[in-house]
Amino acid sequence: MSSQLESIEVFLEPADSFRLANLCGPFDDNIKQIERRLGVEISYRDNQFKITGQKDLVVPVAGLLRDLYVETQIVKGKASELDSEQVHLAIQSLKVLEQTASDDEIGKESFIKTKRGVVKPRNPNQSKYVHNVLTNDICFGIGPAGTGKTYLAVACAVDALERQEVRRILLTRPAVEAGEKLGFLPGDLSQKVDPYLRPLYDALFEMLGFEKVERLIERSVIEIAPLAYMRGRTLNDAFIILDESQNTTVEQMKMFLTRIGFNSKAVITGDITQVDLPRGQKSGLRHAIEVLEGVEDISFNFFRSHDVVRHPVVQRVVDAYERWDEIKQREQKAKKEAAKKDHDA
Repeated sequence: MSSQLESIEVFLEPADSFRLANLCGPFDDNIKQIERRLGVEISYRDNQFKITGQKDLVVPVAGLLRDLYVETQIVKGKASELDSEQVHLAIQSLKVLEQTASDDEIGKESFIKTKRGVVKPRNPNQSKYVHNVLTNDICFGIGPAGTGKTYLAVACAVDALERQEVRRILLTRPAVEAGEKLGFLPGDLSQKVDPYLRPLYDALFEMLGFEKVERLIERSVIEIAPLAYMRGRTLNDAFIILDESQNTTVEQMKMFLTRIGFNSKAVITGDITQVDLPRGQKSGLRHAIEVLEGVEDISFNFFRSHDVVRHPVVQRVVDAYERWDEIKQREQKAKKEAAKKDHDA
């Protein structure tokens, strides 16, 4: 797609303040949805709209605005209500969603602004990860601890909330016991589960401050809950993060992915080398990698030990475990081959 920018103006006729308000949506939500999904800027005054963006996009967006304006026409004295679902489907029908940008463009776009400062990816893989989070409906971040998967996902969520691209943030984790039993922890169910969600709280506190996070949680703008609480829900206008997804079952992963509604974005993070599920039970993250490869609007980012941004010793620990796993795999393979030869003999 061409990188040349262009601006065009479109007049929506007949001018009608009620229909125009319906088109734009409450707090310009519909306009913001179009801007976010198609990478354009839209400004307007009365029925005059100005569209600025990629040369190949501005004309289709102008047509999109005209088509949506038709949907708001008054029938029997009442204007048709235009909602985010209709806008989403209209955008999908264009089939001109942003294509993958070059590495240089990714680097420029990957800075995340929050009220507490700018969050900058520290290596090319992190930059590509942030770019994929911003440009795909579902993004997987897979790799060892310390690569910034969860932190960057929370930063993108906070940025989207502050720019009013979404109405809420939903953070979830499977409450799987890693050696300890939940029943031995003090308190009610919420207090038992909170320790599992602590990394998500910590990232939010750093970016928004303790008091604001508490206020947003009270108003349900930010929701932090165990994965089991997602069943039966449809999550619209939300930025959803599933952390520690290696501990989901195949059924739980499918359940989570089918909760995603209109104008929502999901980021799934995990480390397939640290599965705490019962022996013999397949990780939903491993299964999703196999099943969803090549599906449109879904991206996968794989981090390695050299992407670790914590203390240098963490990278050396990850390397040591990877070497140990490789040695064990070679030994097991050699044993199987030797057993097969003995059997054949």
